[in-house]
Amino acid sequence: MTSLPEKTRKKLGLVTDLDICVGCHACAVSCKEWNAGGHSAPLTDFNAYSKDPMGVWFNRVHVYETDNGEQTQTVNFPRSCLHCEQPDCVTVCPTGASYKREEDGIVLVNADSCIGCKLCSWACPYGAREFDQADGVMKKCTLCVDRIYNENLAESERQPACVMACPTGARHFGDFADTESAVSRMTESRGGYALMPESGFEPVNRYLPPRPRKTTAASNSKARPEPQQAKVDAADGFFAWLDKTLSAHGKS
Repeated sequence: MTSLPEKTRKKLGLVTDLDICVGCHACAVSCKEWNAGGHSAPLTDFNAYSKDPMGVWFNRVHVYETDNGEQTQTVNFPRSCLHCEQPDCVTVCPTGASYKREEDGIVLVNADSCIGCKLCSWACPYGAREFDQADGVMKKCTLCVDRIYNENLAESERQPACVMACPTGARHFGDFADTESAVSRMTESRGGYALMPESGFEPVNRYLPPRPRKTTAASNSKARPEPQQAKVDAADGFFAWLDKTLSAHGKS
């Protein structure tokens, strides 16, 4: 089985702001475009223009309707690999094809060593692994490793394709090991959430909670809750529900 580095020098990852994500799928499309010719190319598609298309996508966007009894709210939820600090997808790999890099914490797959056994996909509770039937190997988000270190690009463009393409600025990339980085400060100030913390996988990526929307009843109420407390309560409720939903899908 594959071992993990004792410590990584960086913790590169993403912050996704669920409050301003509009579900446009620009992140998914730009990811597909870049990676179709990048580190994990090709990203195979089957029956792309039929009623039942199938293919390899590293980013997928889900849409949920939440209801707290007083109001409903649409939440767009982009999903990709979380580059966990303790990823079971790596430790179950029998060939060493799945590995976590010591220099930056990125989890990758060596296609030359992958035998397509799918153990990593069964171990991942987030559904972030993609099996390419044409190549017979497992593929996944690489944080655009072939882009973020590409010195032929302007420094401002050395970011994952999904971050570059987001029209609302809902996605952010950086080093979580640096407590002064933009992603670390954003996570601290907005209560960034690590999905399914009880799993022990310690995902690096964080999600910023959707803020509760104003309602007519709330605006007319004389006994209004403290705004910060209302935000925390709403966030806790949404992420608790989301964790439960992801867990149920993982067992199905």
